[in-house]
Amino acid sequence: MLKKIIILSVIIALSSSCVSSKIYKELDGKYTTLKNEYDNLSSENDLIINEKNLLQNKLDQIQILYDALLVNQNSLEQDYVALQKKYDNLDNSYLALEQNSSKEIANNIQKNRELLAQLEAKELALTAENNRLLKLESDMQKRSKRITELETLISSKDQAMRNLKNAISNALTAFEGKGLTVEQRDGKVYVSMENKLLFESGSWAVGSDGRKAIEQLGLVLANNPEIAVLIEGHTDNDPFSGNGHIANNWDLSTKRATAIVKILSENQNIKLENLTAAGRSEYAPITLNNSSDGKAKNRRIEVVLTPKLDEISKLLKTN
Repeated sequence: MLKKIIILSVIIALSSSCVSSKIYKELDGKYTTLKNEYDNLSSENDLIINEKNLLQNKLDQIQILYDALLVNQNSLEQDYVALQKKYDNLDNSYLALEQNSSKEIANNIQKNRELLAQLEAKELALTAENNRLLKLESDMQKRSKRITELETLISSKDQAMRNLKNAISNALTAFEGKGLTVEQRDGKVYVSMENKLLFESGSWAVGSDGRKAIEQLGLVLANNPEIAVLIEGHTDNDPFSGNGHIANNWDLSTKRATAIVKILSENQNIKLENLTAAGRSEYAPITLNNSSDGKAKNRRIEVVLTPKLDEISKLLKTN
């Protein structure tokens, strides 16, 4: 603005009259001086503006801090009021307690003693219960170990019986389709041979094919001395009408089972104490006796092979 005024004055002076060189130089010197002063003032003004902005930023930060301190102060004042209220309540309670009679205090002491006795009794009961639980936990661990051992043993027995079934099936392959079946169920192996493979009608004498089958079975049993062998004789429901050496179907089924035991006992490697003969007569049929085919299936010898369970029984009896 000042620069504009000086320039305007010079223009007016030049335009109104001719100015001497001396006056012009004086005016030019003043212009230069005034221009320098203007530049200095402009620089100072910029510095002042920058300083003002810095101060404004600091003021804003101080205002934010002040607001936060004000909020904190209000919170502290509320806490103080609440604590003061609690203190007053406690002080009043203390004064009330001081005003209680000695009898009331004695009653309170007695109640405290009773509560302490109850707590001690509960503590003893809890200790006893914890000891009982620890014992139960120990027993459960032992039982769990026994169960694991039993499962392992049973699994081993099942595998042994599967191996036995496979061995018998392989040994008796030549008799497939001749009324012979081998199956495993309920942890046992059942070898069923129809009478047409073993006996003539009404007879308990074992034929040549039947003897071969029994001898092959005996070779497998000789290699499995820990297997109990039950030989069951079965008939159909037709009444026996043979010679006088046989009284009835009970007698016939028993003699046939005994004949099988006799052949097995010829193998010296079979433990005789493992063999049991039993006659079941007509009372354990595997199918109906209402056809000739059904009757033929019911007339059979069934060899039931059972693993000895001494180890399992011992585990079960262990406390």
